[in-house]
Amino acid sequence: TQMPHGHVPLPSFWKMVEDTLQQSGTQLHAFCQTFETVMPSPATQPLNPAEERKVLSLVSKHGPDKLYQVTSNISGSKDLDLTLQRGQIVALLQSVDTKGNTNRWLVDAGGPRGFVPAGKLQPY
Repeated sequence: TQMPHGHVPLPSFWKMVEDTLQQSGTQLHAFCQTFETVMPSPATQPLNPAEERKVLSLVSKHGPDKLYQVTSNISGSKDLDLTLQRGQIVALLQSVDTKGNTNRWLVDAGGPRGFVPAGKLQPY
């Protein structure tokens, strides 16, 4: 079986992805802002069991040398940006974004994938 986008040239495919995500991203961004004002940000704590399982699955998928910890809360502002809490663990997929910008890294946050500022990640 072939993916429906299997024969779409990569730039057009990314454009489709960005357009789709941009629509839902705007709603998500509003939701995240509300959420952040309601939830006090925790001090960095030991990982809870769910987070620990996520880290294990990231390690098995990407290898331990690809893991990074978020050093401060990130609220995604651009298309495809992730909103992450300080202390979260992510796996590095590419140290560059779709436009070749090396300050935005593509990461796997244990489910959602998207871009985060490279400066807010430290090796885990």
